[in-house]
Amino acid sequence: MSAQTADVIISGGRVLTMDDSPRQDGPRSIAIAGGRILAVGEADAVLAAHLGPNTELHDAAGQTVTPGLIDAHLHPIQGVEIVRGVDLGGVNTLDGLLSRLRAEAARVRAGQGDGWVRAWNLDYAAFQGRPYAAATIDAAVAGLPALILFFDVHTAVASSEALRIAGIDGARSFADTSEIVVDAAGRPTGELREESAFNLVLHAQPQPSQEEVAREARAILLRLRRSGVTGGVIMDGSPDSLDLLDAIDAGPGGLPVRLQSAMIHNPGTTEAEHEAILAQRDRAGQRWRGGLIKLFIDGVIDNGTGWLYEPDTAGEGLTSFWGDVDAFRETVRRYTAAGFQIATHAIGDRAIGETITAYLASGVAAAGRPPHRIEHVECLADPDLARMAEHGITASLQMLHMQWRLPEGADAWATRLGPERAAKAWPAGSIVGARVPLALGSDWPVADLDARLGLAWAVLRRTPGDPDAPVFEPHERLTPEQALMGYTRAAALAQGDDDLGLIAPGARADLAIWASDPSRATGDELISIPVTATYLDGERLENTPHRLKEEAS
Repeated sequence: MSAQTADVIISGGRVLTMDDSPRQDGPRSIAIAGGRILAVGEADAVLAAHLGPNTELHDAAGQTVTPGLIDAHLHPIQGVEIVRGVDLGGVNTLDGLLSRLRAEAARVRAGQGDGWVRAWNLDYAAFQGRPYAAATIDAAVAGLPALILFFDVHTAVASSEALRIAGIDGARSFADTSEIVVDAAGRPTGELREESAFNLVLHAQPQPSQEEVAREARAILLRLRRSGVTGGVIMDGSPDSLDLLDAIDAGPGGLPVRLQSAMIHNPGTTEAEHEAILAQRDRAGQRWRGGLIKLFIDGVIDNGTGWLYEPDTAGEGLTSFWGDVDAFRETVRRYTAAGFQIATHAIGDRAIGETITAYLASGVAAAGRPPHRIEHVECLADPDLARMAEHGITASLQMLHMQWRLPEGADAWATRLGPERAAKAWPAGSIVGARVPLALGSDWPVADLDARLGLAWAVLRRTPGDPDAPVFEPHERLTPEQALMGYTRAAALAQGDDDLGLIAPGARADLAIWASDPSRATGDELISIPVTATYLDGERLENTPHRLKEEAS
């Protein structure tokens, strides 16, 4: 019987298969048919077996082929709502913040925009000890409604006019631990902690149409693709967002990356909403699927909502996002029994420990699903690391989150934890050493979606391109191959895809072509290695440097 004819043969490149086969550094070829890999091997043998009259030959001489990267944690649809207005990345002083807000207010007053001052990606350090309050920003926004989201999208500051429009005139009770911060007289200060609180203002703003959201979300995913990413996990979702994925999938060009989308269940989710989520379990499109539940068990260390075994230095951190932790455990049990994989946001050490306990009580994996996973894992106690290793629970980390740390523990995250706990920050090296499955991602829009930056931070644990920058916990650095594994094979297995994240016969032909070998690069070199092309289901998307820069701007 003759071998199957290939649709495409990629020849002449170094191939990093990311499977258990021995590494081969010489030129090799990859044959592709029907969106899957037929063969990987010596060029002459692959050509002899699979070259046909209509086979396309793609030359990768001098380049390196890896599996397409998978961003294990991102928010491309919710992000459309978040990244409207001024990007405050890099602003770290109060003068700088107020200057940017004054400029944006002037632009809005000149008739550009919809009457709101919006800003996002702000470092907590920019307030320089001043209150996160309307009083701090009101003069700069000149009476306009304004909402500023901090980089982690767990805290916001609203102007006095924005509070008025949203009808916020005092404290409120929420089903979770979200908080409208008030002063001694019970008046709202403008600081809004967690989503249930700041959504009151966010949703009082004029909203983009579904068509605008679909168009912008697809553009975001295309930017992701151009950094070598061919897959990702959306860590927020609702029936409406699944409808949006269907629309993009069916539209011109379709989805530019392969996606799994979680559905969010919060403490305030009603029984009717729970039933509606259950009905979405097996929903899927050509390049996306569901089957994943996203839960939160705490907030973030920086504002005191991360759940800790011992209080932080401000006396906070002792409360779960769920007022009733038994309700969290029951929710885990119900979704596990219903056949869902679960991903839980858990940043503080107790949040991680309680999540592990809930998983063990319900079963670490639903029938036919991969093990449950824990997102962020920023502060991990040694006994809980051992439990994750014993039971195969995936740790999903976003190493770029370290970019907001400061020397000598001067940032809000390290200050609240104190030096002993801060020394266990983002313990990627310990996780890999303990043989805990490690998936890596960006958490965009919290951090940059260019996967090369995420790889570089995993390897360097400092600012890429700045050798003099402080290195945080150097013993926790990953090798380039370990970091690449976190973005390929490990990320694929974390979402239950045995045919992704590797280059082997039968695997999906989702690939990235690099100008040089990312596994042999230094962390500083990683950020500038061009990704010259990607393949999704064997279909090639060409990159050029100027297009990468245009779409990143």
